[in-house]
Amino acid sequence: MISSVEAAALVKARGGRLYVWAESSRCCRSVQHLRASAEPMSSREFERVHGGEFEIYFPIEVRLPGELHLDARGNRVDAYWDGCAWVT
Repeated sequence: MISSVEAAALVKARGGRLYVWAESSRCCRSVQHLRASAEPMSSREFERVHGGEFEIYFPIEVRLPGELHLDARGNRVDAYWDGCAWVT
């Protein structure tokens, strides 16, 4: 996992847990982007996949990226799959 200092600070300020999942866009179901939140989606079961500076959780059914990148955009954390904005 590669995290910017700003993203790590946001996660820590919100309790030290980050839930990440893939979500299809409205216009194109074949393209998925990662979403990240301090709260899990209620419709999915998550498992802890990283526990360095803070905890990261992914849905059980999702394969993990080779490298997860986290960056801060204002007051939110954006997640990138192997550095990309979409899931491959």
